[in-house]
Amino acid sequence: MKKTLSKIGIVLIVLISAFVVVGFVLPTKYTVSREVTIHATPEAVHRHVGNLDKWEAWSPWKEGDPTLEITPGQKRSGVGASQSWVGEDGDGALTVTMSDPDQGIEYDLAFEQGKYQCKSAMLYDATTDSQTKVTWTMSGDTKTPFIGGYFALMMDSMVGPMFDRGLEKLKGVVEDHGKKISPKSTQ
Repeated sequence: MKKTLSKIGIVLIVLISAFVVVGFVLPTKYTVSREVTIHATPEAVHRHVGNLDKWEAWSPWKEGDPTLEITPGQKRSGVGASQSWVGEDGDGALTVTMSDPDQGIEYDLAFEQGKYQCKSAMLYDATTDSQTKVTWTMSGDTKTPFIGGYFALMMDSMVGPMFDRGLEKLKGVVEDHGKKISPKSTQ
């Protein structure tokens, strides 16, 4: 019995040691990226992405944390537009650093009172006259040895589904808005 317990103890020590060693060599940088094709022009997409007041209609974050309270910044669209939030899952802020109706937006993100920072973007690629591929990305560096590598590994599975949900909602909002203002709907 003692031999069996000794073997189990050794195996556990080896497994824990391997977990720690792997954690220290894992990369701490991460990138999450998702895309969707929307039947609309980049400019039509930008009307819903480039103005932070319109994010509530498609943003997935309140679904994930219903306690989320968003505080708008002084500027709501274009470079310098910003907002902050606080909720059960933490706090954060974003500031738009690039805004172009043909290309998309880029923005800086800060979480947990600025402790964690990353870059994000929603970029447009007009695939045809009436379709736009929208790519939502987020990249950063956890800069935390050991646990940061595991956190970076999990980032895609934590954030990716929210990006998928938000892009599908954005597609619905933009395409529904397009139907309401199309010439066919006025006949």
